[in-house]
Amino acid sequence: MAHKPRIIDRRVVAQSRIFRVEALDLEFANGARTQYERLVGGSGGAVLIVPMLDAETVLLIREYAAGSERYELGLPKGRIERGEEILAAANREIMEEIGHGSRRLECLTALSLAPGYMSHRTHIVLARELYPKRLPGDEPEEIEVVPWSLNAIDDLIEREDFSEARSLAALYLTRDRLLRPSPQ
Repeated sequence: MAHKPRIIDRRVVAQSRIFRVEALDLEFANGARTQYERLVGGSGGAVLIVPMLDAETVLLIREYAAGSERYELGLPKGRIERGEEILAAANREIMEEIGHGSRRLECLTALSLAPGYMSHRTHIVLARELYPKRLPGDEPEEIEVVPWSLNAIDDLIEREDFSEARSLAALYLTRDRLLRPSPQ
């Protein structure tokens, strides 16, 4: 396996309230030099939660997505605050977004959207044994909660208002996890 390139210089070329863009001057093991740019988000990453109301029903949310300029169906998600544990962040986010907490949280994996130019990772968390509990969130309007059968994931793909790859991957991971026989 090749050695990682050496970072010769790193500088911020743009910054917003949420993101910054860094330019990296790199030198590869073969002597080649080049510049990469990457989008850097919060240091803690994010959580995306699959809240299971029962063995077959997942709670999706419908909220405005500025990137696609429309309302989208997806899973609850949010930033991990500084010093916050992954599972605590997941539980807080579902309390804020769907009005439920979870007694049984399980990390399934962590995903990157585009590791070639983003440093951001999203932790996929399965939430079971839900109970009603609402915390105030930072959303500008109430989020609609949409119960959906886990057996009908393929129908989501056909919907114009469901396009987030992280949500789709998390639903398939959850379905596979729940179908796997429990260890004896």
